[in-house]
Amino acid sequence: MADRLAGKIAIITGGGRGIGAGITQRFVGEGARVAIVQRNSPPDALLDDRTVYVKADLANSEDIRSAVETVVECFGGLDILVNNAGVMFEKTVEEMTEADWDQMMDINLKAPFLLAKAAMPHLRERGGGSIINIGSIEGLASNPGHPAYSASKAGIHGFTAAVAVDHGHEGIRCNAIAPGWINSDLSEVYIDSMADSARVRRELLAMHPVGRLGEPTDVGNLAVWLASAESAFVTGQVYVIDGGRTKKLPLPIS
Repeated sequence: MADRLAGKIAIITGGGRGIGAGITQRFVGEGARVAIVQRNSPPDALLDDRTVYVKADLANSEDIRSAVETVVECFGGLDILVNNAGVMFEKTVEEMTEADWDQMMDINLKAPFLLAKAAMPHLRERGGGSIINIGSIEGLASNPGHPAYSASKAGIHGFTAAVAVDHGHEGIRCNAIAPGWINSDLSEVYIDSMADSARVRRELLAMHPVGRLGEPTDVGNLAVWLASAESAFVTGQVYVIDGGRTKKLPLPIS
């Protein structure tokens, strides 16, 4: 079905790169008008007559409130909120400072709460809407050195369920997407920084039953469905999109 999001207005935080850019491109392709909300300006290629950039520091509650109001004034309403922006660093509990923990929670968990709170009256005014939170397979398990990241993403999954329960009667649905490894500029830099990047790439591929790594548009495709009327009876769910990675049991052999 073409133009599944025709007439819809969406906010996508961090919509200018990586997974967020994949969601932005797919939403625009399905007829939505999109506001990319983030701190840094997105590539010009993502901006056109259907896409605008709204600058905001997602660690600042006033910036968040102002950004939502700016989008509503610009487009005349709001139907979809995608909480995609996030940060990640690798530190164990002992290595991490209290400031490190607070930064992770401010961006990955508190900002989605504040965005949902600011968006709620506008979604209600339109007769309902869809909130899509980007969680992670690390909200279900963890890589080494990721206690704060895993905690923040597990929190997003729980937050998703609670919002769905509280606001379903208003026609406001809330679901989460839990991506696995998704290709991006940052992931390429990470792999290239390894001593044996070729081996890392081979082992990454071997972890995925589908035989490839994820692309931002893979997440975008799922986000389109969750934002559209096709998923009208779906709320409170966490959708893992990882090429089967978390279903494959490791063996102690090469």
